[in-house]
Amino acid sequence: MTGPDPAAVFLQEARDLLETLEQALLDLEQSPHDRDLVDSAFRALHTIKGSGAMFGFDDVAAFVHEFETAFDRVRVGDVPPSPGLIAVALSAKDHVHRLIEEPDTHVPAGEPILVALRDIFDAAGWKTEQADAFAEMPAATASGPQGWRVVFRLPEDGLAHGTDPVLLLDELRQLGDCEISVRTDQVPSLDEIDPEVCYFVWDVTLTTDQSREAIEDVFMFIRDDMELSIEPVAEETPAAEENTAETEAVAEAGDAGVAQGAAPKKKAADGATEKSSSSMRVPAERLDELMDRVGELVIAQARLSQIATASNDLNLKAVAEELERLSSGLRDTTMGIRMVPIGTLFGRFRRLIFDLSRDLGKEIEFLTTGEETELDKTVIERLADPLVHIIRNAVDHGLEVPEQRKQVGKPAWGTVRLSAIHSGAEVAISIVDDGAGLDAERIRAKAVSAGLLAEDAHISDQELFQYIFHPGFSTAAEVTSLSGRGVGMDVVKRTMDALRGSIDVSSRPGEGTTVTLRLPLTLAIIDGMLVRVGGGRYSIPLSAVEECVELPSTAEVESKGRNFLNIRGSLVPFLRMRELFNVEAPKELHQKVVVVSAGEFRVGLVVDQIIGNSQTVIKSLSRFHADVETFSGATILGDGTVALILDVGHLVSFGQTFENRLRAENAGRAA
Repeated sequence: MTGPDPAAVFLQEARDLLETLEQALLDLEQSPHDRDLVDSAFRALHTIKGSGAMFGFDDVAAFVHEFETAFDRVRVGDVPPSPGLIAVALSAKDHVHRLIEEPDTHVPAGEPILVALRDIFDAAGWKTEQADAFAEMPAATASGPQGWRVVFRLPEDGLAHGTDPVLLLDELRQLGDCEISVRTDQVPSLDEIDPEVCYFVWDVTLTTDQSREAIEDVFMFIRDDMELSIEPVAEETPAAEENTAETEAVAEAGDAGVAQGAAPKKKAADGATEKSSSSMRVPAERLDELMDRVGELVIAQARLSQIATASNDLNLKAVAEELERLSSGLRDTTMGIRMVPIGTLFGRFRRLIFDLSRDLGKEIEFLTTGEETELDKTVIERLADPLVHIIRNAVDHGLEVPEQRKQVGKPAWGTVRLSAIHSGAEVAISIVDDGAGLDAERIRAKAVSAGLLAEDAHISDQELFQYIFHPGFSTAAEVTSLSGRGVGMDVVKRTMDALRGSIDVSSRPGEGTTVTLRLPLTLAIIDGMLVRVGGGRYSIPLSAVEECVELPSTAEVESKGRNFLNIRGSLVPFLRMRELFNVEAPKELHQKVVVVSAGEFRVGLVVDQIIGNSQTVIKSLSRFHADVETFSGATILGDGTVALILDVGHLVSFGQTFENRLRAENAGRAA
């Protein structure tokens, strides 16, 4: 059995480290005096450099070494983390990302970035401050290099975590002249060797003009878990032999400590292993395959339950009930594994806001809430592009420049809020800005000129705002590098349709715009309500069902499929599914109305019979049925037949459009 590809492991870890680096740099712009943020960024750089060299990414290691050397000036306090420095550091992070993702492609942009870093340090007076610092040093420290004896052994799990002792020795060599020897007396016999444990002890005599702290910095990321001794070496005196003997005794005592500490270290390593086993990285493909298997199990369980229902065998019924309980638990557990906090997605947009603020000359405050809200990983992966387009439009078209905001009494900086919240079996993601808002008249004029809307049409603002999602629709006066071609919001609409989600847009002139994306928690298995219309059976997502009522006998029969139902004083439009599906079979005497909702709107679906609830395994329709809007997918029932899944969002929109048109006609007659 082959293990994971080490290079692939490095790539994934490097991506995580680069994300950590980016977040630390963005936080550092807001809190330039936070030492923890500086240390976090420096640790990420140091780890990428060491791991890159170990796995053969030499270009990455070389560039990051220069990057790290420059950023070390920030860590020691020589240069403050200014906005200009943060911007160049983010460009350096992007360059490292390209080197990692495209190792065989020559990327020539590295040197200009390093030059920009050096220019920032020179402008900050780094060289002058260094010279002044050396001039102020006491004579004792400026008298010449000092000797140090460094004895170290890596942690038990050092090699397994990517620590390369050769790199540590190279860093010591950069501090001064080194004499290096290695002790092998702790190496066990061949049959007892663990290939992931380092048994060597290195003994280094270092002559350098650097301080003890500089030597300790070489081991800063593994210091807590390793055996390390750093002692000054006395100058040659008549008592040199005595000092040497004493040093050797200390070294021997250190070796004994290493030997005696082997058992406790092993225990600590075991504890670390136990702790690390609490989470593990699993390829997404395996989770998808697991969900497919669970879906097939749910279908088989439904088949068994149907057989058991028709049987008088009590043992079979008991087994079917037990299997239903187990499959339901397995389904929930598997879906829980696929759930990911949406904060992993929100963090990406901080960099987008940073770049947009710099490019457009707008001051932007970016706020996020609900990062702990969980959503199916497949949904999160496909949400990135739509959210990018919405945020770019909010910043480019929505937020005014500081001068305009001041003229209307707003603060100079604009605010963009990104939030997520659970709403039943859905997640609502809202993007709110406090900009100028949408111009309804301009959108209407553009829709009329494009032939999308009749000039005398009466529609609500919310319906009007939906036209911004049409392909090629844009109200921008000119095309820029950010927007104006009318392609971005079309991507949002297509993606939301594919995810069985909906989009709500509300706006107030001068106050801002709110775009809310409503998405199902998962795309794999849902609870559905099975209904019958004529001889066909259909599944309605149970999360969208509000209530079920009987169709009154007084309902207008000649309504040709659409009418209104009075439910506790509220008018709800309803659709006759028999007429929508052209069912010719005789209708039931007592028809039922299933009231469903999408966002703020409701509609009733008139069906012949409500069969009951069932676990619905969603199967996508073929590409030949991609233009069928009434259905969002299909599912296999317990008897092996196929039931289509109704697209609630489309049906609600269809019913709401009719309601608005009817209200407008009634208002016209009254006038």
